Amino acid sequence: MKKLVALLVLAVAAGAVAQTKPSAAVPAGHKRQSMPLAQPQSSPDATALPVGTAIRMKLETPLSTTTNKFGDHFGGRVVEAVMLNGKTIIPVGAALEGQVIRVEEHRRIKGKPELDLRPTLVTLPDGQKYAINATIVDTSDRSLNVTDEGEIKGKGHDGADLVETGVGAAVGTGIGAAVGGFKGAMIGGAIGGGATVIHWLTKTKTAEVRPGTEIIMELSRPMALTVMQEGD
Repeated sequence: MKKLVALLVLAVAAGAVAQTKPSAAVPAGHKRQSMPLAQPQSSPDATALPVGTAIRMKLETPLSTTTNKFGDHFGGRVVEAVMLNGKTIIPVGAALEGQVIRVEEHRRIKGKPELDLRPTLVTLPDGQKYAINATIVDTSDRSLNVTDEGEIKGKGHDGADLVETGVGAAVGTGIGAAVGGFKGAMIGGAIGGGATVIHWLTKTKTAEVRPGTEIIMELSRPMALTVMQEGD
């Protein structure tokens, strides 16, 4: 009995060690190449940026499903000028702010971690402020996906999880064989694999958006070119 308990403890430990190793499939923070944003057509006498206008921002605030909560603020800088009829409306370097409106960190078996962000304000280099209503449509981080509703999703079940389970089973088999030969190997493999699966099921996946990540958003309402006054 003591031998079986030892197998269980060692297998769980092996699975935990395997979990700490990053997946080699998609390096963390690996970025997509940036292309100039396509913008919607606007009328010559337009007085607002139209719906669908794209804004590219470089994030300055770290975001994570583990540490952030509803109401947290985020911010960054615009890295591509937004034009309207040949005139720069939002220049490079303008500050963009928003709020976290939803955070979900599911257990691995249930789904993927999610962050929902709401951009709310653009501040130009001269201090002028404009309210915006926009939806996230993409990021430069290939390990993240953005849904049609603008939710940023991290990875769920993947190949790294299979590695964890396999390591636990292998360690259990090896220890079992050393302790009790073929029969011990069979028992050890079963215990090791089962213990690692239990360990895997109790852990959560985390979605992180690191500073320096480019976030692309599109206006869901026209952005009126009316400067916000203090107290608005």
